[in-house]
Amino acid sequence: MNWFGFELSAFLWVFIILNIVNVIIQTVKSIATVSWGKIGASITNAIAYGLYTVVVVYMNADGLGIFWKALIIGVANLLGVYVVKLIEEKKRKIKLWKIEMTVDKEDFERLLTRAKMEDLVLNYIDIEKWVLVNFYCETQEESQKVKALAKQYNTKYFVSETKNL
Repeated sequence: MNWFGFELSAFLWVFIILNIVNVIIQTVKSIATVSWGKIGASITNAIAYGLYTVVVVYMNADGLGIFWKALIIGVANLLGVYVVKLIEEKKRKIKLWKIEMTVDKEDFERLLTRAKMEDLVLNYIDIEKWVLVNFYCETQEESQKVKALAKQYNTKYFVSETKNL
């Protein structure tokens, strides 16, 4: 079948599939290089560049105009990166962030009232004229609320992430 000046052939389907797979592997490679160990990152890099060589050969093959190649590669990038990021998001473990701040005792009751209104999880230790407050946040939204409290009461804060040992 001849659509838009080119034949829907095995070449076209292979080109489309190769590009989608290439984008997925290249995206995983980027994540692996930053997040994985040396061996995992090396293996992923080797596979990614091996497949990329095949994609370059197909890119230089005739049978499809540059406009169509660019369109296919653009759509492959939209789909491939979206799929990898979606999977990464689904696999992401819940992390608990601890945000510590030291509040002047005069401001503490107001801060505590507002924190309760925002449904923030916290505990605190009363230390003479100061109160050490520990907030525990599972989401970025909760962290932003705590940051706003710190700004409102002009306190410095320290953030730490829970780690799996």
